[in-house]
Amino acid sequence: MSAATELAAAADSRDPATGLAAVAALRRLLEELEAAHVGNARAQGWSWEAIAAALGVRRQTAHRKHAHRVIGNASGSGS
Repeated sequence: MSAATELAAAADSRDPATGLAAVAALRRLLEELEAAHVGNARAQGWSWEAIAAALGVRRQTAHRKHAHRVIGNASGSGS
């Protein structure tokens, strides 16, 4: 079973401590996945507008949340 599947099952727990810990872990996983996919989209030439539309948010929101990561990765790659 994958970590995400295990966390989803734990989030369904009747024990609040278990459920809340799983929700927090899922939130961290979701943030990591979003950042990875945004970085991939930017590397493939996607605009912030296209990324925002895919995420269901405004362009400014997507840019504000992710631009520092993308810019930091690009400048650290030696290119």
